[in-house]
Amino acid sequence: MKRVLLLGPLLLVALAACAQEETDDPTVATNTPPASTTSVPQAALPPEPQPTADGPCPYLDEALVEETNGQRVSKVQTSADEPPACFFYRPDGGVQLTVRVYTGEAPVAQALVDASTPVASSNPAELSGGWQGGAEATESGAVYAVAKEATAVVVSTNQGQTIKAKQIAQETITALGL
Repeated sequence: MKRVLLLGPLLLVALAACAQEETDDPTVATNTPPASTTSVPQAALPPEPQPTADGPCPYLDEALVEETNGQRVSKVQTSADEPPACFFYRPDGGVQLTVRVYTGEAPVAQALVDASTPVASSNPAELSGGWQGGAEATESGAVYAVAKEATAVVVSTNQGQTIKAKQIAQETITALGL
C-alpha cells in the first residue's frame, strides 16, 4: 500500500512534465497566445517650458500664490508658450510653484497628465467641469495634473500637500475660462 502512495505523486509529476514538453508537430495546439504586432502610438510630448521673461503671470496673481502655497514670492517668470507657463520663485531663488497650461491636441494633453502623474503611482484627481487626472506627493513637493479634451493644466509645488496644487489648478482654469 505504501508503494502505491509513493508512486501516485511521482506519476502526477511525470504526467505534468510530459504535458509541458514542446513539440514540433504543427497539429498539436498550444495555449500560447499569438504575439501582438500592433502597438498604440504614444503622443509626442512638447518640450518642458522654460522661463524666458519676467512676469507677471497673466492668469495667476502673485498674492494668491503666496497665500495658497504658503511662501513669499520673490520673482515671477513666464515661458514663451501660449498660454505661458508661470514660474514663481522663493526668496532664496528656488522655484516654489510652476503652472503649465497646454492647449492643442487631446492625446497630447492626456499624455502630459499621464507623464506628470502616472496612473500607477498617483491618486485620481477630478475638478468640476469634466477635468480628470492625477495628484501625488513627490520627493520635491507635489504635482496636480488634470486634462479636459485638448487642454491640460499641470501644477508643481515645492510643498508636500496636493491640495495647494489643486487650488492653483482650479484658479488657473477659472482665470483662463477653460
